[in-house]
Amino acid sequence: MRIGLPREIKNHEYRVGLTPASVRELCARGHQVLVQSGAGAGIGLDDARYVAAGGEVAADASAVFAQSDMIVKVKEPQPEECAMLRPGQILYTYLHLAPDPQQTAALLKSGAVCIAYETITGPAGGLPLLAPMSEVAGRMAVQAGAAHLEKSKGGMGVLLGGVPGVPAAHVVVLGAGVVGTHALQMAVGMGARVTVLDKNLDRLRQLDLVFGNRVATLYSGAQSLEDAVLDADLVIGGVLIPGASAPKLVSRAMVARMKKGAVVVDVAIDQGGCFETSHATTHAEPTYLVDGVVHYCVANMPGAVARTSTFALNHATIAHALSLADKGWKQALRDDPHLRNGLNVAQGEVRHEAVALALGHRYVSADSLLG
Repeated sequence: MRIGLPREIKNHEYRVGLTPASVRELCARGHQVLVQSGAGAGIGLDDARYVAAGGEVAADASAVFAQSDMIVKVKEPQPEECAMLRPGQILYTYLHLAPDPQQTAALLKSGAVCIAYETITGPAGGLPLLAPMSEVAGRMAVQAGAAHLEKSKGGMGVLLGGVPGVPAAHVVVLGAGVVGTHALQMAVGMGARVTVLDKNLDRLRQLDLVFGNRVATLYSGAQSLEDAVLDADLVIGGVLIPGASAPKLVSRAMVARMKKGAVVVDVAIDQGGCFETSHATTHAEPTYLVDGVVHYCVANMPGAVARTSTFALNHATIAHALSLADKGWKQALRDDPHLRNGLNVAQGEVRHEAVALALGHRYVSADSLLG
């Protein structure tokens, strides 16, 4: 198979879908990899390293898309990239379609076979291709929140860990999944007062065993959530329903009652955000104010630490990339129900039930396509 690796074009996105090591793995199986010149330059992976791994270099994205059977990316295709996709071509990347009807329409029109990292499941449960970026984003959320609590960034002027004689900031984490766990690890390490809310009592018990009295665990109900959010200096949203839009846990009215200069970091923004006041921002302009509350809603947070993120992501994605290349997409999906869960759009139909429900499209199962 001929695999294409274009350079990412989303704002301040320097990650790359394949490292030279991943290209070497694909080439060792007899596949060809066409790399857009400069695809990895932003993180120190120059064209020469891709050539040494067995890849070929193309001058521009149009050549990569035109000559490849499968496109491997990191972020969702931008409109000009969607326009270059063709029927039957495989697109293997993050998509986050539920809050994005325009991208969904473009992918449906293309006729491409679109497999989303974020809905591929694992044998032990969970979302193993989303997990590495959730780990990064959870840790970054605390860094970003701490920075934007500074007065010069619009915050209330509070040091996250406090100092002797002055209390630490109160960090509230919504969701005890991968994002939430890594966020509270960082917040605890920085000396903050930390509260985590979730509806999964078994998960809260696990966190209590690990962190003890360094973290307050609360069952997430309307009253407990409101009390925690209104007392918080920093709120991190890390709630996820696979493939679906994130639930709006924090209303506009609640935001209006938060402390002035408090900070919201909505890590769920890729799926629409879990604050009613959230809308996606970029690394170039990461924040905005609503009722005096700083909102940090960057939709590709891990892109800020692109080198770390690229290597972490490739460790998770390469096995399925090899399977798709070795077997072709139909046989690979037949053989692996977890990979099959990653199929979001194919041949002009929505193939993931949560995406179809979120966007009001007809759902046509992958099984009907695969036979």
